[in-house]
Amino acid sequence: MSAKPAITAAAIGLLLGGVLGVAGSFVPSAALRGLAWGIDGAALIMAGAVLTIHFFRQENDLAAAGFLVFVAGETLVFAGSAMDLMASVPTFGAGVALWALALVMVGLSGAFPRGLSLLGMIASVPLFVVAGRIFLGEALSPLTSPLPFFAYPPFAVTLFGWAWCLLRPAAKQ
Repeated sequence: MSAKPAITAAAIGLLLGGVLGVAGSFVPSAALRGLAWGIDGAALIMAGAVLTIHFFRQENDLAAAGFLVFVAGETLVFAGSAMDLMASVPTFGAGVALWALALVMVGLSGAFPRGLSLLGMIASVPLFVVAGRIFLGEALSPLTSPLPFFAYPPFAVTLFGWAWCLLRPAAKQ
């Protein structure tokens, strides 16, 4: 299998995950939120797995490891997609910590343009704060405002940026 269909699938997964992740935060019912976040999680896990292999083959071990950490984090968050929001707090906190770490690892890897890498590292800061607060015992649900609610947009924009870089014609495949 050539890299192009896999990279296209990964980019679509990143886009779908970003859109449905944010959309799920706004839907009026728990059932619709669970469905949106379920599709979002599955799409991001697929994208992260493909990108782990892609960057490993390119010998960019830090990017590959970053996407592997991303898959681990997304798997934890995905596990709570259909749970009661407060019941999902422990796995959500662990997953968010891994999201943040993955953003830093991928950002430091040089796999994407500097501006996008910087955005990802900036997006990691509120996610690290959320994880730390949860680890310290605060019951922050995935919809608690201001954090983590307002941490999602810069995270989603980073996902969109990764997808754009993967799909643009000049991208190295």
